[in-house]
Amino acid sequence: MTPDVSYRGRFAPSPTGPLHFGSLVSALASYLEAKHHQGQWLVRIEDLDPLRQLVDATPRILHSLSAHGLIGDEPVRYQSQRYSAYRAAAETLVETGHAYFCRCSRKQLKANQGQHPNHCRNHYLNPSVSNEHPWPPGDCALRFALRSQRCRWTDQLLGEQQQSLQAETDDPVILRKEGFYAYQLAVVVDDIDQAISHVVRGSDLRTMTAAQHQMFQALGAVVPQFLHIPVIRNQQGQKLSKQNHAPALDDANASANLLAALNALGQQPPAQLAQQPPATVLAWGHAHWQRSAIPVPAAQHW
Repeated sequence: MTPDVSYRGRFAPSPTGPLHFGSLVSALASYLEAKHHQGQWLVRIEDLDPLRQLVDATPRILHSLSAHGLIGDEPVRYQSQRYSAYRAAAETLVETGHAYFCRCSRKQLKANQGQHPNHCRNHYLNPSVSNEHPWPPGDCALRFALRSQRCRWTDQLLGEQQQSLQAETDDPVILRKEGFYAYQLAVVVDDIDQAISHVVRGSDLRTMTAAQHQMFQALGAVVPQFLHIPVIRNQQGQKLSKQNHAPALDDANASANLLAALNALGQQPPAQLAQQPPATVLAWGHAHWQRSAIPVPAAQHW
């Protein structure tokens, strides 16, 4: 296969707890997709919210990835070191009429079916008003101004997708009142800066894709290709997550973990691989990777 030097993928965990099996499945899928195309695979730590982070989560995540042989092709990126880039992007969105200041509380928005009782969007999308607003906002959040449209894209696993967006009611926060930049802005800014061409992630994030499409476009960037894989669920049918108390990976059983992750991705590896080093399991996955074998998530689990 001819190397695709333009293929750049990434795995971007949040340090709210140690790596669990669901995270490993996502990491492995993104890794093998990148390696199948002979592209590059990067690791990014989404440590934007200090109120939700655990002190030891980042080193534990990086240790788990290393124990499983999942090592990025470039130094790890930390979003906590990227605030100046997010601020520059936020200011650009304000200046170009793609973002506005919002004083409305969640309670107010809920009571008004998502409409802004303070008429934030209509007021602050006036450039002369926005440019007079102090920075950082302090007393208000910053929201991205969506266009009302039906967004269509082709998911590399799910096929043709579409999602309707409603201006104002769906406008996502990109800078919180507390001064923390939000995931929706940071992920787009970093994907642009790192020239990410392909995003492999859980199908629970599919509903964010349309808004991110508009944000890429507002920042003058090419939208990456998306591939949404099934999320791993516990016996109660809940998404395997830190919030649902998913157990941490046992790094001492890395090969068995990788074998289970390959099975979850429909790859059918031989059972005896569990007795081999992680590098051997990854090599098998690389040699036999078939995107088409990944189970398509049920629509109700999107």
